[in-house]
Amino acid sequence: MTAARRPRVRAPELTGRAWLNTGGEPLTLAGLRGRIVLLDFWTFCCVNCLHVLDELRPLEREYADVLVTVGVHSPKFAHEADPDALAAAVERYAVHHPVLDDPELVTWRAYAARAWPTLAVVDPEGYVVAQLSGEGHAHGLRVLLDELVAEHETKGTLRRGDAPYVPPPPARTALRFPGKVVRLPDGGLLVSDTAHHQLVELDDDLETERRRIGSGRRGLVDGAVDVAAFSEPQGLAVLPPDVAGRVGYDVVVADAVNHALRGVRLADGTVRTVAGTGEQLRRRGGGGPALEQDLSTPWDVAWFDGRVVVAMAGVHQLWAFHPDAGTVEVLAGTTAEGLRDGAAHDAWFAQTSGLAADPDGRRLWLADSETSALRWLVRGDDGHDVGTAVGTGLFDFGHRDGPAQDALLQHPLGVAVLPDGSVAVADTYNGAVRRYDPATRTVTTLARDLAEPSDVLVDPDGATLVVVESAAHRLVRVGVPAQAQQVDGVARRTARPEQDVAPGRLALRVAFTPPTGQKLDDRWGDPTRLVVSASPPGLLLAGAGSASGLTRDLELAGDVPAGVLHVSVQAAACDGDPETGEVPEHAACHLYQQDWGIPVRVVDGIDGLDDELVLDLRGV
Repeated sequence: MTAARRPRVRAPELTGRAWLNTGGEPLTLAGLRGRIVLLDFWTFCCVNCLHVLDELRPLEREYADVLVTVGVHSPKFAHEADPDALAAAVERYAVHHPVLDDPELVTWRAYAARAWPTLAVVDPEGYVVAQLSGEGHAHGLRVLLDELVAEHETKGTLRRGDAPYVPPPPARTALRFPGKVVRLPDGGLLVSDTAHHQLVELDDDLETERRRIGSGRRGLVDGAVDVAAFSEPQGLAVLPPDVAGRVGYDVVVADAVNHALRGVRLADGTVRTVAGTGEQLRRRGGGGPALEQDLSTPWDVAWFDGRVVVAMAGVHQLWAFHPDAGTVEVLAGTTAEGLRDGAAHDAWFAQTSGLAADPDGRRLWLADSETSALRWLVRGDDGHDVGTAVGTGLFDFGHRDGPAQDALLQHPLGVAVLPDGSVAVADTYNGAVRRYDPATRTVTTLARDLAEPSDVLVDPDGATLVVVESAAHRLVRVGVPAQAQQVDGVARRTARPEQDVAPGRLALRVAFTPPTGQKLDDRWGDPTRLVVSASPPGLLLAGAGSASGLTRDLELAGDVPAGVLHVSVQAAACDGDPETGEVPEHAACHLYQQDWGIPVRVVDGIDGLDDELVLDLRGV
């Protein structure tokens, strides 16, 4: 669907608490007049936002003298509103452009952003010319930038110059934002030194380095211990000795930003790629030969049920990697982002980031970060089943102990199983380690005041835990107390404005204008997919489900006062003539996709409420 041309809108000024990466100087759109400004509304918990950061890097280099990228950090979680946490995230994810700290969502609201990530393009005269949601917009942005450069050079309104980016002073620590840790067969530890793009072997004292694996240069390079390259490695899994002996490597590494799994031979530190192509998975589904299959931000790995389970955070699924066969397959999840239990193929996940198997191998525990949930996977009679121990959905979080149905976490990233069968959780954004007891179905707090703990490992004696304190750039050891703490914190909910809607019919429309020179690729049918659901399900009387098209008539219940509409969309566009409909045989094609969660409040008897909900996938 091509959106109707909209009136020109003057870009609202950029308003927030502070600026980062500008040397302390505030920026204004008036001061950037004559440059093209790309606003990237992001939040550092969001894997899709991290994908967009990577998509934008080549554009920032290519258009450095005409384009100014400004990150507008609009937090989802309470912890993300902490200015120190934001400064750490800007370094952690190598954000090399100015960032506006917008904790109150002032600029977010001014630009009517509805989802993370959202991009807005402001032309050299200060008008908004495009608003884009989701991932996959690099090609379309390049086309739009070329058009804007040509137009405004002709008009004399383009001003070339250097970017206002000012890098912060470099920091030096032995580890930099470490991610995960495993114990090696000889008793030592292997930690992913994520921001240094290396793996580090440590003695049990947590400090003495045995060796580093990887050159420290960001990249996807196989080879010897000092030649191989990673890109923000995260999860680690030690293979059973018999499997390792057959395949020739001992440890599987989730090489997150390379969208790959790597195999490490401990004898000499040699690294090889065992799954992934180095390209991000853009289409839903997949499987087959592991080295021919694109992956999407694998965040953790664990040996379970005779395979390596992969937390495929970028597509909200669990995958399986079979080292002997050299194959991968989808194990659980539909790619819909949310919390839904049941049969694995119908389950929803949200950026699963931590995995740990029970010692008996019957249950795999999951840290589902974006739903602030502790979940599990078990083998059932007809495949695998998924359940939830703690957590309710995408927008509820906090630090509250007690009965599991009332307990709250905040963006957990790691899990481990204690000798008594209880589960330790790295409750990352609460700066805590929590414990869930399956026998009593209660949650307690084991440790507090930690700096973004991202993983936890049980020591052999079971009395202490090794915690990856990521934002403090270290590993620490904490005791398992005989009497855990009980914290009764405040329940929180993601602060986003609700949209008032009337009960009854609501017309949903996704605006999508293909880039110049492209058209929707309808050679094999409708190239769009629209999936709609609601939380609670009773909010939606009609219109739920998956079908082609970019419009849908919904019917909202009058007896459900509020909820969230979940909308997922895909659209494929290819090089071609929009007038004739012709598409070259070997046309370049691009997939655009986004997931929205739209909070709504159902109110009756108020005149003037919109009976249409318009979401911009690519609105220009």
